[in-house]
Formats: sequence, C-alpha cells, structure tokens
Amino acid sequence: MDALETRELRYFVAVAEELHFGRAAERLGMAQPPLSRAIQQLERRLGVRLLERDRRGVALTGAGEMLLQEGRAALDAATAAVRRTRRAGGADGTGSSRNRLVLAVKAGSSHELLHKILDAYAAEPGAAEVEVLPSGTCEQGEMLRDGRADVALMHAPFNSLAGFDSEELVTEGQIAILPAGHPLAARGSLTVAEVTDVPDLPLARWARDGAYPPGPGPEIRDQTQLAQLIALGRTVAVFPESARAWLWAEHTAVPLTDAPPVVTHIAWPAHSRSLALAALIRTATRL
Repeated sequence: MDALETRELRYFVAVAEELHFGRAAERLGMAQPPLSRAIQQLERRLGVRLLERDRRGVALTGAGEMLLQEGRAALDAATAAVRRTRRAGGADGTGSSRNRLVLAVKAGSSHELLHKILDAYAAEPGAAEVEVLPSGTCEQGEMLRDGRADVALMHAPFNSLAGFDSEELVTEGQIAILPAGHPLAARGSLTVAEVTDVPDLPLARWARDGAYPPGPGPEIRDQTQLAQLIALGRTVAVFPESARAWLWAEHTAVPLTDAPPVVTHIAWPAHSRSLALAALIRTATRL
C-alpha cells in the first residue's frame, strides 16, 4: 500500500526526532507499546527497515532518514492545508468574513517597503485583508511551509528560498549595529572580520531551524531584546542598511565594506493558486 496516514507519519517523526521510544511516546501522549507496534507495522507495510534498534539505542536507517525528511514536509503540508482552508472560510477565529492573507515579515525589516506594499495593495479593487505577522530572523520559511503565513518578505543570504517561488524587490548593503560608545563605532567603515572577532563584543546569535549556532554571543529572541543588549554594550549585530530606521540613540550603525548585499524577496509556496496572493505579488513587484 502506497498511502500513509497522517497519524502514522506523526508517530514516526516523533520517534525519529527523539531517537527514543519512551520520549516519543510521552511527546505524543500515548503509551510506549502501541507506539512500538505502530512503527513495526509501518515498516512491514513499506517493506523497509526505518530504524535500527539495539542496546545502545535507536538510529535511523537510510530509508528512515528519507521518510523523516519527506514526512516532515507532508505533515507541514497537511497542517498548512487546514490553516489556509479555515482562513479562506473565515473559521480561523478572527471573526473576519473577508478573504485574508497572512504576510510574515522579519521583526525590524524595512518599514518603508512594507508600508509601500500594503498601501498600494489596499488601493487595488477587491484587495484581500492582509495580516502582518512579525517573525524571527529565520522563521519565515517555516511559517510558509506550515500554513501560518501565505506570503513572506525574506532576505537572502539569511533566508533560504528553496522550495518557494519568489520575486526580488530590493537590494541593499549591510551595517554593523554597535553600542554608541564602543571604539569601533567611531570608524567610518568596518569589515566582517572586524565585527565577528571582538573579544568584548560577541556577535548576537539568532535561532536557525530551532537551534542557536555555537558562539559566545547572547541568544536573541526578539528585536527589543537585541536593541537593549546592544545599548548595554553586550553584543553587536549585522543587519541590512534599512535597519537604521529602528536604531536607538545608544546605537551606531557602521557600513560593512565586504559584506554581501542583502536582497529582499517576496516569497510564497510554489503550489499556491490564490488570486488574492497573485494580486499582492504583482503589486509588490511594480513598486
């Protein structure tokens, strides 16, 4: 049988991510024996071994790694279908009966560009309602995949556009945002190496795919926290040039001469057939 049930995929993904049947069962809110039987039944139906089990624990086989990757995508797609269907039918708890689009944007991204897009689109006949959903630096892709957002403003090279359709909107340089009193803040320009290796000013770290990269810098959850830590002289951050719009008096922005340009894209799921979304994209690309 080629068909897989969503329940089976949820069970397998939980075990594959935890690599421990007890923790997976607890995460799923079920007992361990039926979970083990469900995975064994899935392996028999597929005709392949998904997990290697021995005294040292559980490990994924090559087939298991493939199903984990594909299973995550399938579960995201199923979740996205439910969310977008409910949103289209006005059953998502917002009380709105209008067609509605959710636009994910990175907190601190260009307010000027966003205002231009929203104002121009609102002037279009039959424009849908647009909800702006602020997100972390690298969360927009996940929001598109699981249906929390219909469209997103994403920034290469920070965001991966793999699996999405997109159009380029703006290209800009990068700046280092430093405490105003730091010696480097007096410089006319800096290199990437100069701001990534400052002993008393470690580079801020944003979560990517749910995990923080290694390093001595503070783990950043939102823009307000970052702004506060920069003002206190605890960290430095690298942002697109447009981030100057949210700087505090305690901050200084210094251009980075060798940083790659940042390209802002409007991105959406490749399979989308939404007429409202198509109109928003046309509006954005005309600006």
